[in-house]
Amino acid sequence: MATERGTTVVSPPGDVRIRRALLSVSDKRGLVDFARGLAGMGVELVSTGGTARELADQGIDTRAVEDYTRFPEILDGRVKTLNPRIYAGLLAIRSEPDHIDTLNDHDIEPIDLVCVNLYPFEQVSSRRGVDDLDVIENIDIGGPTLIRAGAKNHPYTAVVVSPESYDAVLEELRQNDGRLSSRTRESLALEAFALTARYDTAISRWFAEREEDFPVQYTRSFEKVLDLPYGENPHQRAAFYSEVGVRTHLMSMVSKLHGRELTFNNLLDLDSGRRLVDDFELPVAAIIKHNNPCGVAIATGPGEAFEKALATDPQSAYGGIYCFNRRVDRALAEKLHEQFAEVIFAPGYDEDALEVLEQKPDVRLLENQERRRVPVTEHDLKRVRGGMLVQDHDTGLEGRDDMDVVTRRKPTEEEWGELLFAMRVCKHVRSNAIVLATGLGTVGIGAGQMSRIDSVRLAVDKAAAAGAGLGSAVMASDAFFPFADGVQVAVDAGVQAIIQPGGSQRDGEVIDACDVAGLAMVFTARRHFCH
Repeated sequence: MATERGTTVVSPPGDVRIRRALLSVSDKRGLVDFARGLAGMGVELVSTGGTARELADQGIDTRAVEDYTRFPEILDGRVKTLNPRIYAGLLAIRSEPDHIDTLNDHDIEPIDLVCVNLYPFEQVSSRRGVDDLDVIENIDIGGPTLIRAGAKNHPYTAVVVSPESYDAVLEELRQNDGRLSSRTRESLALEAFALTARYDTAISRWFAEREEDFPVQYTRSFEKVLDLPYGENPHQRAAFYSEVGVRTHLMSMVSKLHGRELTFNNLLDLDSGRRLVDDFELPVAAIIKHNNPCGVAIATGPGEAFEKALATDPQSAYGGIYCFNRRVDRALAEKLHEQFAEVIFAPGYDEDALEVLEQKPDVRLLENQERRRVPVTEHDLKRVRGGMLVQDHDTGLEGRDDMDVVTRRKPTEEEWGELLFAMRVCKHVRSNAIVLATGLGTVGIGAGQMSRIDSVRLAVDKAAAAGAGLGSAVMASDAFFPFADGVQVAVDAGVQAIIQPGGSQRDGEVIDACDVAGLAMVFTARRHFCH
């Protein structure tokens, strides 16, 4: 291309010399330095109203978009860049003689670089109490169109959508005589299309969720948070992505203070641990292994809670994820230092606690400063082959007033507390799930068995292996007992009270077995499968 206005010549794709740039940004971060850098290399700057004013305030001259298009901004700025001269300048294939003839016939000047970011739709739409009209006004029309045009024609143009890219673009232009390589332009185009996809997804989601909870078109966008060293196994590649637009995610407001990089399995277990401890207000400790709790307890402080949780199954706790909802002090840190933990997760650490824990170079210390709760409207997603299963989260726990005592003996007040604790833990155990508890701590957990009686046996065996007596223990089951045999195993082990959803055709037999043994049984009428 020639440098004079109105005279454009055929040129092959390859390194593109940047002579003219269109700047139109909502996010002004880094704009002034980027524009000044372009201008310093002789690039003509064409700009829209707000961007032009921002640059003019800093002494940077720009050419008004109205001068380029020969048409004024109208409709309060809703229409300013939607003009055929702009899109011809962006979309012309510079190696096609017919395209170049068209530009020259209509005196259209090529645009070599477009720098655009979009109205803050995501930020505005997520505000509490925002008016729908304010949200709709933040749906950008011209911006995405400019971005897509520049990205589509990246063999001849460059599109810059992120302030974080400004320095790298300027550096390459300085080192390459004002040119951008084809590889850079393709990389910028990829970033541009990802941005518009995310933007359209946010808009589509906002409209869909106003109409129904499970829309026909379920659109979501995800962005990478962490590259992971490997997946579930060393031969699998992996990364962690967070869903765009959610209030919180697994690693939001979480800082890694010490230790090796996090792995795929660490994050899976951490997710289970966070969900569990978030269900408790009192000080709680949870030890997670292979996506299941192997010990959970509440107490007056995290140190005591940890000792009780560890006592459930000290063998399985080896190499687990240790989660707390209270700050770690030195006394607790010294107890943790005696264990082999993959990850320790807590809302804070005393300085002398860190001195103890950091003696082990590999243990990952995570500090959780996230105080926001997961909205009850947020969905739980499970990936399946070629698709996604979508459901509500299994939040909360039914209240005692909503439960029915179905046996002749009623639970004591102390047993009620144990039953509610056991069921709160049970809903986080993989099905079929059985939890034995006493003293507001687990003493045996049976998880992931194909039959419920096997889960009961496993929980009882775990308690026996840890030397826990079950003479005052309670049992929680995530679903009903299809037969009385599972209950009989608990009776024989000494369990005193049972909580379960009920709903089996043989509930009568199950209740009779409890009445014969003098146990109390509570029906919740709500199942808590966790697959």
